[in-house]
Amino acid sequence: MAHPVDTLSLVADIGGTNTRVALADGRTILPETIRRYSNAEFPGLETVIRQYVKDENGVDPKAACVAVAGPVRDGKATMTNLDWTIDKPTLARATQAENVAILNDLQAQGHAIGYIDDANVPIVLDGAKGNEHAAKLVIGVGTGFNCAPVFETEAGRLVTPSEAGHANLPIRTDAELRLCNFVSNAHGFPAVEDVLSGRGLERVYMWLGQEDGTPVEKSAAEIMTACADGSDPRAIAAAQQFTRILGTVAGNLSLIHLPFGGVYLSGGVARAFKPYLDQFGFDTAFRDKGRFAGFMSNFTVHVIEDDYAALTGCAAHLVSHFG
Repeated sequence: MAHPVDTLSLVADIGGTNTRVALADGRTILPETIRRYSNAEFPGLETVIRQYVKDENGVDPKAACVAVAGPVRDGKATMTNLDWTIDKPTLARATQAENVAILNDLQAQGHAIGYIDDANVPIVLDGAKGNEHAAKLVIGVGTGFNCAPVFETEAGRLVTPSEAGHANLPIRTDAELRLCNFVSNAHGFPAVEDVLSGRGLERVYMWLGQEDGTPVEKSAAEIMTACADGSDPRAIAAAQQFTRILGTVAGNLSLIHLPFGGVYLSGGVARAFKPYLDQFGFDTAFRDKGRFAGFMSNFTVHVIEDDYAALTGCAAHLVSHFG
């Protein structure tokens, strides 16, 4: 079906493995236009976008915005887990759009808050309700780890980027110190992302095997399946360790950013862990802050279950900046 010229926006969510592209009418994603492309089949984003434009009957969008899993600086993005470099001139050339924008993927998630169906943003840890101007915090747990604070200002919503996944992993116990030493063997530095990510869960499982003297590898998907059916006590132990560290890190980030408007966990791994957060002690670890333990009840924690939230956030960003 042909699309009207200079009416819709083109939005894309670029992950380490796949890129999802869609058209948006204002802040509304058009579900029938969502397409997924395997990054391994393309040399860069420009060829992906050109393929999408062709697949959508030569659509000519009025604006375009992409969310990337990596840092963005001066309109240029470098992917953390993909050998692509993305800039505004490339995006404008590929889409022929008059206005273009590039966001970090967590920034896009932040712009989506408030435009996602409440049913897709369930509460997993209840806390005090903040006012509409209160800061929020998106924490992404998936292929990597990152966070983005969300501020409501008189000039509009501001979502600031970070690379929080590459900060030091916190250490509370002797066991966590041994885990830090284990994961630091990969890069010489124990980063948060080395544990709180899909591959991080695999490292926790491997570490527990080394602790027992019987190291065995399992994929993150296999670990979660074994955790669900109770067939592997080590998988359950790995998930418990992961959950406690996630609670600690999320609590630390909440104290730094004071998101009285809510904490929002996003990403595939966060969604996979949703059924286990309460069972494995996320709340205890989140609030384990000594004399500030009571203060931690100010923060409500949600999980974003909308798989297309980053696309919605790109569309919302374009509306707020370009109309």
